[in-house]
Amino acid sequence: MPDGSSTAPAFRVTDRARAQISEIAAREGRPAAGLRLAVEAGGCSGFQYRFGLEDGPAEDDLVVGDGAGRVFVDPVSLDLLAGAELDWAEELIGAHFAIRNPQAVSACGCGTSFSMG
Repeated sequence: MPDGSSTAPAFRVTDRARAQISEIAAREGRPAAGLRLAVEAGGCSGFQYRFGLEDGPAEDDLVVGDGAGRVFVDPVSLDLLAGAELDWAEELIGAHFAIRNPQAVSACGCGTSFSMG
């Protein structure tokens, strides 16, 4: 008999990503804002990640974290992000948010577009 608990792997946010979200929000003069992460149809591989700063979550969002560095994810996107991790990467080509998503079977070179199996 189901007990209402979820068995899907959780979506995680690293401390580096949370710190960067806080820094971006402070720089924009919106210290209480969080990062909206959404998965949309499109991109060169079928799905793409969309990021944006928002002042608060929608009613049905999952809110990861509290205080500065929060991440807001809608329920549809959350299904496609089960088991994934949001991180902040600093590489030769530049710094950016990076998602390690075990559900993605392939990704394009830009790192924001992926396909699912």
